[in-house]
Amino acid sequence: MRGFITLAVLVLSVSAQAVELNGSLIQGGMIWGKVEPGSRVELGKYTVAVADNGVFAAGFDRDAPASVPLKICRGDACQTQMLSIEQREYAIQRVNGVPQKTVTPPADVLERIRREAALVRKARQHYEPRQDFTGDFVWPLSGPVTGVFGSQRVYNGTPGRPHYGVDVARPTGTVVTAPMSGLVTLVHDEMFYSGGTLIIDHGQGISSTFIHLSKVLVNEGDEIAQGQAIAEVGATGRATGPHLDWRLNWFGQRLDPQLLVGEMPEMSQ
Repeated sequence: MRGFITLAVLVLSVSAQAVELNGSLIQGGMIWGKVEPGSRVELGKYTVAVADNGVFAAGFDRDAPASVPLKICRGDACQTQMLSIEQREYAIQRVNGVPQKTVTPPADVLERIRREAALVRKARQHYEPRQDFTGDFVWPLSGPVTGVFGSQRVYNGTPGRPHYGVDVARPTGTVVTAPMSGLVTLVHDEMFYSGGTLIIDHGQGISSTFIHLSKVLVNEGDEIAQGQAIAEVGATGRATGPHLDWRLNWFGQRLDPQLLVGEMPEMSQ
């Protein structure tokens, strides 16, 4: 679901401008907006990249505080607007039947896990000046939502990291389509935790990750159009059954993809 927010007019020494933000002021929310070209933008402790046309993207992670400063500078003149971030309560979900070796990895696979995590971090830190993220995202497939952003999972009785995506249950082989256009920055057939993994860059730090895939239908470096077939659902990696786990990032910040899409469409027959 997309919202539209108009901030108060920020009066700079060189001009007066109203900064308009699209998105959600909520934990896990993505925002994007436009300032005068040449402006500098900071969100909390982060410096935000501003494109030549003044467009920028940012987001609030799962545990973002209730108030975050947005600072906009033009030359030496700066103004700060405090953004009120809606706080969320997250569900606790117990998942049993996961192979114990994936809950507590043996020592001989820890190096593999570190290597794979580095590949994902590198892909998510990639900067592309494209601005696909300004469009309207759509669901990559339809089906029952079985896992939501922010929920804390307990695997076989052992607390795990929070869940940072939205899970949609469908049979292995169900086609996954691109929720937004972008550039493929990572394809991996079999990561320890996430199995078949695909990352698409939507521009300026916004990226989608798709995991547990049985097959990836695109290659690194491919330009992807919204709605294009990109992968097939699977149960690879740490998964108890076939489903798609779709994740959204602003660089290293974990965002909630469900905030960008409307109601789940009806399943095609």
